[in-house]
Amino acid sequence: MNAPEGFAGHFAVVDDELQIGGMPLSMLAARVGTTPFYVYERAGLAARVQLLRRTLPAEIVLHYAIKANPMPILVGFMAQHVDGLDVASARELRIALDAGMDPAEISFAGPGKTTSELEQAVGAGILLNVESFREIRLLEQISNRLGRAARVAVRVNPDFELKASGMKMGGGPKQFGIDAEQVPAALSEIKQLGLAFEGFHIFSGSQNLRHEAICESQQKALALAERLAADAPTPVKVLNLGGGFGIPYFKGERPLELQPVADNLQRVVAQARASLPQAELVIELGRYLVGEAGLYVCRVLDRKISRGEVFLVTDGGLHHHLAASGNFGQVLRKNYPVIIGNRVRGPQREVASIVGPLCTPLDLLADKMEMAHAEAGDLVVVFQSGAYGFTASPHAFLGHPPPLEILI
Repeated sequence: MNAPEGFAGHFAVVDDELQIGGMPLSMLAARVGTTPFYVYERAGLAARVQLLRRTLPAEIVLHYAIKANPMPILVGFMAQHVDGLDVASARELRIALDAGMDPAEISFAGPGKTTSELEQAVGAGILLNVESFREIRLLEQISNRLGRAARVAVRVNPDFELKASGMKMGGGPKQFGIDAEQVPAALSEIKQLGLAFEGFHIFSGSQNLRHEAICESQQKALALAERLAADAPTPVKVLNLGGGFGIPYFKGERPLELQPVADNLQRVVAQARASLPQAELVIELGRYLVGEAGLYVCRVLDRKISRGEVFLVTDGGLHHHLAASGNFGQVLRKNYPVIIGNRVRGPQREVASIVGPLCTPLDLLADKMEMAHAEAGDLVVVFQSGAYGFTASPHAFLGHPPPLEILI
């Protein structure tokens, strides 16, 4: 039996209890030894990669953006299934290298790279997506000092935006990348300073559920790369089209239709084969690869009735899962999909709010949601928690212990 309608994921329910990796949730909690914890399912991670391999053109190079979930063991697992890794800090670079990924297939993006990070990247031999003239000039000094030309691609701030994107990372004034109109000058400096130019990174935004918008962005990114290639010092070897693939979090949201994106990419590949014949086309995904394979689990400590409303007080909260509390990018707070994991359907139903132990009204995991009747000791599960959960949350807030992470 699958998880009840309206809840995301491929997780099964047996005897009214959620199963994770073939194990009942209560048994898994006993095995972990404590709550709260994040759990990521290998089968779900592999299945998402396999879906993309079956659907997207074979020519597409698939990268995992570590920032979505940098748990080292998870990154090591993903490194065995994807073609490359994208990092956003020196720490993520170390995780990527420890995972055994070929440095030739690692890229580094971020608007504020330090001199030390640039030096580590050149020393490792990875591809740097340069985002300013400062980075280009520093890389010349580092390259001369190390006796190795830095491998660079220009991250372009395009002259278009990804429509309906949850987070816009390109178009208009942005801290990311070099404005498209300034890229010819940047390419001239790269050539003059002797850096090893390889291509372009054009990423407009993330968390998009509209295939039409993603397709349009990919087409525009290719057209922009074709235009900029005229000023490139060498033929384009790589064109990173970014990602933008979203997953549904809230009631009424529908999963991204992947087939239209694949059909569009087939046309993009055919066009690029003619216009940029030496370029490999990269899709860089984070949330879409790992988000639905992860759960956050906490335990009910207390059941309280306040003026007729039910509050389930748990040992987890916003300090562990800031996004689920509504304090990570939401303008109007919406509930993530949340269930009582050991009473999924439950013979008794009620409307309840799930709150954490913190002394702030912001500590809210579910606001007046319909769910199974729960008591102290029951297990709360937050779906869609594989991305931007553990590392995107303020663990030190109010001094409570951090959650554990496991890969099963």
